[in-house]
Amino acid sequence: MGQPTGFLEIERKDRPYEKVEARLKHWHEFVLPLPSAEVSKQGARCMDCGIPFCHNGCPVNNLIPDWNELVRRDRWQDALEVLHSTNNFPEFTGRICPAPCEASCTLNIDDNPVTIKSIECSIVDRGWDEGWIAPLVPAKKTGKRVAVVGSGPAGMACAQQLARAGHAVTLFEKADRIGGLLRYGIPDFKMEKRLIDRRMRQMEAEGVEFRTGVEVGATLSIKSLLEGYDAVALTGGAEWPRDLEVPGRELSGIHFAMDFLTQQNKRVAGDDEARAAPRGTLTAKGKHVVVIGGGDTGSDCVGTSNRQGAASVTQLEVMPQPPERENKALTWPDWPLKMRTSSSHEEGADRDFAVLTKRAAGKAGKLSGLECVRIDWVKGADGRMAMKEVEGSGFELKADLVLLAMGFLGPRKPGMVEQSGVALDPRGNIAANVQDYKTSVPKLFAAGDMRRGQSLVVWAIREGRQCARSIDESLMGATILPR
Repeated sequence: MGQPTGFLEIERKDRPYEKVEARLKHWHEFVLPLPSAEVSKQGARCMDCGIPFCHNGCPVNNLIPDWNELVRRDRWQDALEVLHSTNNFPEFTGRICPAPCEASCTLNIDDNPVTIKSIECSIVDRGWDEGWIAPLVPAKKTGKRVAVVGSGPAGMACAQQLARAGHAVTLFEKADRIGGLLRYGIPDFKMEKRLIDRRMRQMEAEGVEFRTGVEVGATLSIKSLLEGYDAVALTGGAEWPRDLEVPGRELSGIHFAMDFLTQQNKRVAGDDEARAAPRGTLTAKGKHVVVIGGGDTGSDCVGTSNRQGAASVTQLEVMPQPPERENKALTWPDWPLKMRTSSSHEEGADRDFAVLTKRAAGKAGKLSGLECVRIDWVKGADGRMAMKEVEGSGFELKADLVLLAMGFLGPRKPGMVEQSGVALDPRGNIAANVQDYKTSVPKLFAAGDMRRGQSLVVWAIREGRQCARSIDESLMGATILPR
């Protein structure tokens, strides 16, 4: 390392945000990039640890100290090459990944990690601006045909790697646009969709064929894919949402988060209301909104509701409020459980923890509020933590719109999964190991959330890349694709 004392001499500085009152008026990204000179200084804070714990914290195994040093030395194009060696889409992860690498950074022991995520995003954004990123067209074709079903980050990564290996790749997507949850689950203010479109153009030039509006298991059978292609990869995600099973669930005004988020993304894309909301408009404008679920999807609902002009936004979480700061001696370098406040929370929301929804109330079939109770988590006789209602703690919340953001139970079973006949694991995901990603059906592979369950964008990209390597090796007997 050229500046071994950089972490002592240079203060951590991360990307700032546009002011709340300004960013609530639009749907664009509001993170303000740092000047290149400042990013280089931040790269100099990397300690060149004897054991780079950030490698273990990063699911795609980014070579973080390497590109930190290259940025410090102003060798940005070399840094981009190193970054792309492990990650197909760093402009995605540099925006929406929660950065477990920074949690694992040695400097995080005193809450002062290297700004890894910001440096990553700066490298790839500069790469696009400078014209350094171009299609990687294979020197020769293999004559093999591969179908990838599902165009989220796992499917996109798998398809791109296979195309670069020389295979003829077709990427199938049931929605009208490519991108999966990147397209219709992540709000534009966190990641603008032009970034997906730009990568699509690169992938098309590399030989990937995109087919949208094709639902495998409905409009196209798994059998026809297996007959027409040499291998098929299932990367359809975990789309089965956890429901709220309480009296009053049938009232008008209770919706799954993804239905709400997808509509707004389609509006931002320029779709008219009939196309964006064929089953009726969902809007938070002028309404008292309650978001049930304290994770990233819930946070996205908060930010979207505020931009739509909600009268109030309340976010409920069934788990107890985590500590403001983790016990580093117990958790580091692992991902810690601690209180996290997102940019959407800063824009305005009441947050409440250890709350259980008991009943949805309403009149004439229309939602008017929620009946809730506070709970304690106590250890049962079997050693497991269980909910216990706090006596006399019941209360009511006014609610015109309730958004369910309580996570996902795995892939949807009707259609493709049932038709394929693949074996499932005990959690209901498609059974396949991380050595070869093969399912119980010959020629059929699985990766991403469809295999591992609801997870992060970085895990999806990792699995898509590794699945592509396994498919290439299976078809050709050997592979040069990286794991």
